[in-house]
Amino acid sequence: MTEPINIKALVFDVFGTVVDWRGSLIREGRALGKERGLDIDWAAFADAWRDGYQPAMQRVRSGELPWTRIDALHRMILEDILKSFGIRGLSKAAKDDFNFAWHRLRPWPDSVRGLRRLKRRFTIATLSNGNVSLLSDMARNAGLPWDVILSAEMFHHYKPDLEVYRGAAALLDAKPRETLMVAAHKDDLRAAKRAGLRTAFIRRPLEYGRGKAGDLTDEPAFDFNCDDFGDLADKLGCH
Repeated sequence: MTEPINIKALVFDVFGTVVDWRGSLIREGRALGKERGLDIDWAAFADAWRDGYQPAMQRVRSGELPWTRIDALHRMILEDILKSFGIRGLSKAAKDDFNFAWHRLRPWPDSVRGLRRLKRRFTIATLSNGNVSLLSDMARNAGLPWDVILSAEMFHHYKPDLEVYRGAAALLDAKPRETLMVAAHKDDLRAAKRAGLRTAFIRRPLEYGRGKAGDLTDEPAFDFNCDDFGDLADKLGCH
């Protein structure tokens, strides 16, 4: 596909697609470690924090927990992994501030420029499991030029529940087929496709660290397969 016919809006996964969650958490962890004299494998810590994400959301889906914002889930996971890594003595305020590292994640090098190019032609919005305040803080800190902040929080469903994708298109006054989901994760895109959205895969080979990339191959079922946001902008005719 070379011509973006009838696309009104682009909605973006954020963690890993727009921002480097792992590198950012490692950097925040090292700063905390230096301040507190902690000798910790912060890469392993970041991975453990992220690994707790899906199980925590499943506890909500199963009814074990009521609807819970991602900030609160991240905080629950943090309590567990602080114990497992032997980190003790942090005050509640210190833990809360460290949890807000997720609000301070840094963008990939191509993200801001690519989003600005795409914004010239399309409405661009987040579509993340992150809560609205998290995404708003992140946008301000990282200079992400969103037109709209959309979150799974608005629908009380987490991706990949289809209600999130369809709800986002409706809020943007667009049909699902007029809405392009942009993500670095194929499961996210497959769910968006089932919801009727069009799909753009962005390769992020460093998301999980060097030499740990998942499946980066082109997926014929997706509308676009791209190396970065600049590549997507080129394919969508954004100058």
